[in-house]
Amino acid sequence: MAKSKVFLTAEWRKLALAQYAVDKEILKKYLPPNTELDDWKGKYYVSLVGFMFVNVKLLGVNIPFHTNFEEVNLRFYVKYKEGDEWKRGVVFIKEIVPLPAITFVANTIYKENYQTLPMKHVWSATAGELKVDYLWKADKWYNFAITASSKAVDIPFGSEEEFITEHYWGYTEIGPNSTSEYGVEHPRWEVYPVKSYKINVDFSLNYGDDFAFLNNAEPDSVMLAEGSEIRVLTGRKF
Repeated sequence: MAKSKVFLTAEWRKLALAQYAVDKEILKKYLPPNTELDDWKGKYYVSLVGFMFVNVKLLGVNIPFHTNFEEVNLRFYVKYKEGDEWKRGVVFIKEIVPLPAITFVANTIYKENYQTLPMKHVWSATAGELKVDYLWKADKWYNFAITASSKAVDIPFGSEEEFITEHYWGYTEIGPNSTSEYGVEHPRWEVYPVKSYKINVDFSLNYGDDFAFLNNAEPDSVMLAEGSEIRVLTGRKF
C-alpha cells in the first residue's frame, strides 16, 4: 500500500482522559461498517477526553486564528482487520471545539460529528503539582479538571494507559456500508500520576440519551498524558 501523505500537523498537549465501562450493545449502533469493538480485559470503554491543539498546520501552513484551540470529545475503541494486520482505532461520538470553521469542514466534508461551543482552559503548575481544566458552555458551563503530580512518568507496557493512548487510527461511518479511515502518528507518551479529578458533565445533553447513565457513574480510570507532536495522515474509504 502506498504511504499516506501528511494532512495535518499539530501538538496535542495535556490530554485529560476518563474511561467509563459501557455495555457493548450501546456502542454497536455507533460502530462504523467493517470495524469491530476493541476491549480492555473484557471492558468496552468510552473515554471523555479534553486537550489542547497547539501549532496546527494544514498541509504545512498555519491557518490564521485556528492555530491553538481546545477540544473535548467522547470516543470509544475499535479495531479493523486489513490482511493479517489488526489496526486499533477510535470512533468519536462527538467532538466539541470553539471554532465554527473546523466544525463546518469536519461535518460537511469528513462526516464527523463536531459541535461548536464557547470553550476555555486553565493550566497551572507548581513545583510538585499540575492542574488542568477544560471548560465548555452548552446550556451552562461544564468542565473536566485534573490535579496531578508535575513529574511525568513512562507508560508501562501492557497497561491500560497503553491501550487507551496507543490507538493510531480514526474511523467514521460515511454511508450504510462505507467507512473512512485515517492514521495518526505520534511517539509513545508519558503520563502524570493523577491525584484528584472533577467531572462536571451532563452526558445526556452533550452526547445523547444513550450515555445519560454516565451522569451517575464513576470512571473506571482517569489519566493525564503530556501528549506530543502529532501527524494526521490523509484518509481513505473502504
